[in-house]
Amino acid sequence: MSTLSDEAWERWLKQTLAHPTRQPALLLIEGSAGVGKSRLVDRLLEAAETGPRPRVVLTFTASGVALAHHAVRSVRSDAGSGQAAGRARHGPLPLPPRLYPDAAALAEDLVPLLESDGPVLLIAEDVHRADRGGQELLRRVLERPPTGLAAVLAYRPEELAVPGLVLGRAVTYPARLSLLRIRLMPLDAEQVRLMVEERLGAESCPPELVARIHERSAGVPQVVVDLVRQLEDVCGPKERYTAKDVDATGTPVRLAELVLGRLAALPEEHRAVVRAAAVLDEPSSAEDLYAVSALPAETGRQALVAALRRAVLQETGRDVYGFPSPLAGAAVYEEMPGPLRQEMHRRAADVLAQRQPVSWTRLAEHRHRGGRLRGWLSAVERAARQCAEVGEHQTAIDLLEHALSHHAVPREMRARLAPLLAHSAVLGLHTDQTVQVLRQILDEQSLPPAVRGQIRLDLGLVLYNQAGMGLQGWVELEQAVGELAERPALAARAMSALAMPVMSPVPLERNLHWLEKVQKLAAHSDDAEVRTAVAANTIAVLLETGDPTAWDVLERLRTDTDADTDHTERLPHVARGLVNGADAALWLGHPQRVGDLLEEGLDLAARSGASYVEQDGRGSGLLLDWFTGRWTGLSGRARAFVAETGVMPGPAADARVVLGMLALAQGEWQQMAAWLSGDGHPLPVGSPLPHVAAAAGALIRTALARGDADTAASEAAAAWDRVRDKGVWVWAAELAPWAVEATARAGRQEAAQDMVAEFEAGLKGNVVPSAAAALHWCRGVLAQTAGEQALAITHFRRAAAVYAEMPRPYAVILTTEAAAQCTLESGADAEAAAGAVEDLASCVQQLTEVGAGWDAARVRATLRAHQPATEQRRRGRPSYGDQLSPREQEVIDLANAGLTNREIAATLHLSPRTVEQHVSRARRKLESQSRQQLSRTRNTRPG
Repeated sequence: MSTLSDEAWERWLKQTLAHPTRQPALLLIEGSAGVGKSRLVDRLLEAAETGPRPRVVLTFTASGVALAHHAVRSVRSDAGSGQAAGRARHGPLPLPPRLYPDAAALAEDLVPLLESDGPVLLIAEDVHRADRGGQELLRRVLERPPTGLAAVLAYRPEELAVPGLVLGRAVTYPARLSLLRIRLMPLDAEQVRLMVEERLGAESCPPELVARIHERSAGVPQVVVDLVRQLEDVCGPKERYTAKDVDATGTPVRLAELVLGRLAALPEEHRAVVRAAAVLDEPSSAEDLYAVSALPAETGRQALVAALRRAVLQETGRDVYGFPSPLAGAAVYEEMPGPLRQEMHRRAADVLAQRQPVSWTRLAEHRHRGGRLRGWLSAVERAARQCAEVGEHQTAIDLLEHALSHHAVPREMRARLAPLLAHSAVLGLHTDQTVQVLRQILDEQSLPPAVRGQIRLDLGLVLYNQAGMGLQGWVELEQAVGELAERPALAARAMSALAMPVMSPVPLERNLHWLEKVQKLAAHSDDAEVRTAVAANTIAVLLETGDPTAWDVLERLRTDTDADTDHTERLPHVARGLVNGADAALWLGHPQRVGDLLEEGLDLAARSGASYVEQDGRGSGLLLDWFTGRWTGLSGRARAFVAETGVMPGPAADARVVLGMLALAQGEWQQMAAWLSGDGHPLPVGSPLPHVAAAAGALIRTALARGDADTAASEAAAAWDRVRDKGVWVWAAELAPWAVEATARAGRQEAAQDMVAEFEAGLKGNVVPSAAAALHWCRGVLAQTAGEQALAITHFRRAAAVYAEMPRPYAVILTTEAAAQCTLESGADAEAAAGAVEDLASCVQQLTEVGAGWDAARVRATLRAHQPATEQRRRGRPSYGDQLSPREQEVIDLANAGLTNREIAATLHLSPRTVEQHVSRARRKLESQSRQQLSRTRNTRPG
């Protein structure tokens, strides 16, 4: 923030204030409006409060100069509009704050103060506003400074009457005067991040928000503060703010008035060059500013020099000029009359059209704002193609959505622009407007079949992958195959998408039908992009069905891409194949493979501009953290991701599952239901099917914990039917143990056995790690509910071993707990029982460490119920006074998490009546503690 290091500043401060009789010193603090001069002066005043120096503070205003003098504590007066508004710290005032009309009147009071015996700290703020008399008075003091004087002059260098000369002309500083200058600079990106997070909280501040605030404010601290306050006022409290929120808040009033005040001080004939800069909205050459403002070169030069001297504009680079911040330009632009804006935009478009290379995106904007419709659409088409070529699909989407939504766009131009929008929407991040525009175009029935098929293909992919409308996407893709009969490469992409099982509820056999057709088509195709797209989808299909040959296909995809030096068009497909492979491997139980696949896939997605693939991979990364036990900070990351991608059920489902599972483990069951349920179904309709199965498993588990066997069994049957209808049985791994338990505990032991047999048969020998562990878990549940504890223990331990190898630590804990509980229930010998107790104690510790409060309480209750007699406490209730007992603390923690008394009772193996008593006693004790704390606070309050 300053060209002087904090250490040097502190050293100067201590030396000057701690040694009041040393030689006089002068500190110059310069910085543009809002960069923190006043904050630095406040720091100096605070540091000087305990020192022996009287403080003399001058504040120059448009109406004169304010003087405040304090012998013990400093006084700061902020004067404006002809009157001084005091902000005083308490203490004796030899002179009250006073506003002097001129320097001569001020000198009568100031000079005696400075020339009196003893050291004085003189602070002059806003020196750039000092008139000639004020400048002369300060020169007089500084050219003949009394011994022990410490002077501080703060000013805006851009508003000095003579550039570079603080007091209007050179000062003859005596040799004995110590001189130091601090130049305050705007904040860098990291400093802006810290400031914004301090106000909004780190979880509400994604990197793009901070980047936009830094860009719009140019790092000026006061503008950053005003922007953040305005963000809160306009948008209200939000879990996560976005860059678009910043744009929607407009220009802060303080900055707008500063800029418009400086503009008004210019002669009318000079203001055109400033308005031209606002229209161009980027650093521009002098010639471009003259052209857009329609000023002759000499007049334009005079206007530019005047604008620079008045600090309305600044030199932002070598021979280029612009506003100190984009928001300053926005303030000027917003006050321009409409006809003048339109006229300048037309001239700006003419200027930009002559540049090489042409910036088609900016040219499109100027032509649109200049009212040139045909030229705008032509530039939009060129810009969209240019953006797509370099992977900037989101920019292309924004341009094309805007253009295609315009009522006056001719039909033939819509036919040319719509395929561009559809193509970018597949790789970028779609909006509802994208889907609406594409559907409207397809409804017009005026396009050739091949063009309709191309648009329908991309619309189907958007619906299928991003919008969570799997069945609707499936219908569009099937229709696109027929329309693309004369374009086999595009038809192959549609077939390839139809082969993907994850997003549509159609039976797996139909997916495999399309996979077989597209593989035959790709085998005879000489189009490398088609072959890559088909290979990428084949990987996902094979992995999702548990086929181990998928790894060979994945490796060939990597190898072929590495060998091909010209594979730009193939990169998005390779990225998609790697990310889809990572996601499938995660559900299969191969987390050790996922990290490398995600890293490589995310890198390729970023390089090719495949924003959707990038988001999908980031969602898989959250799931990876959940499965592998990296829970620290996971809830915050997942919440941020939901806020960022909530309009896309695919990636958002990853974060929702993570948040639901975390809430379940922590006992926040209402939160869990909110994350995992939508419209009465697990997760929002259209979420990926593995996520739906996992969510159903969690909901069944909570119903079991509540003792609601009927609801648990009913949900288990519905979830099992969904898996059966689809036919991808590896996706049942997260559902099966809970569905089998719910069915068995509802008294349907034979049906539960049939479920396990169907699960195993559906895997068709492809027993991947997650399914293998789940099968053992299911068999353990069957044996446990049938009273065959020894067999149950064996299966639970085998399941734990498989989970440990993956690794899946939370699943290891749950299956280890189940094995230990069966051991204790079986009446095992003392040695086995002691081992089971040790296992349960370890489970409690691990669950507590990761924050799984409900799980820890549940296991702790089991541990107490089966604790060996030697470790049981002595008879009689121990006295805890007004402190909570361990059991009361458990009960109150679960109650605070939102569990009902009946749910707490089920968790802790207590009766609801006992829970009610614990809750009542705990609340009385907490109220007593609160009253005692309040009493202590009152008794220790200073009088």
